[in-house]
Amino acid sequence: MHGIEAPSDWVRRWTHLIPASGTVLDVACGAGRHLRWLRSSNLAVVGVDRSEQALAACAGLGELVLADIENSPWPLAGRQFAGVVVTNYLWRPLLPTLVESVALGGVLIYETFAAGNETVGRPSRPDFLLQPGELMLACAGLRVVAYEDGFIDHPGRFVQRIAAVREHPRSAAPVRYPLAACG
Repeated sequence: MHGIEAPSDWVRRWTHLIPASGTVLDVACGAGRHLRWLRSSNLAVVGVDRSEQALAACAGLGELVLADIENSPWPLAGRQFAGVVVTNYLWRPLLPTLVESVALGGVLIYETFAAGNETVGRPSRPDFLLQPGELMLACAGLRVVAYEDGFIDHPGRFVQRIAAVREHPRSAAPVRYPLAACG
């Protein structure tokens, strides 16, 4: 079942950008690998997934929403989150909604498969692979703190990943976003 493996190194690396007092949304959360990681970081969590079985594995972690987000209205309309986490999931029509779901001062942490992955495995359909720079374009209204587009070993795959913040209106001093190493 998706979601029982270790949390993504990318998510672990950028979790420190999520405001401690906020709630984090995990989109297509599966069995909760990132919900567990975020809860262990003392963050309140909301997980959304279409699988009742996957959400059952997340019982007790936080608010759980059973929804088919590809064929039904967005179940969290009007809500914003201190963090929005998405991994190994792409539904292009939802990208603007996910970006809008990031609250002022919040962060979007997104990692999914990119063009080129069809040469090494699944997914291989263009519908499930980001094109070069596509994630950057989707996050045009956010400040990009980190972005990668390329090949990763173990397991071998092509990915795009981003950590992007919805900044407060500019103050006199620039905001410092620490570049933490994955530990």
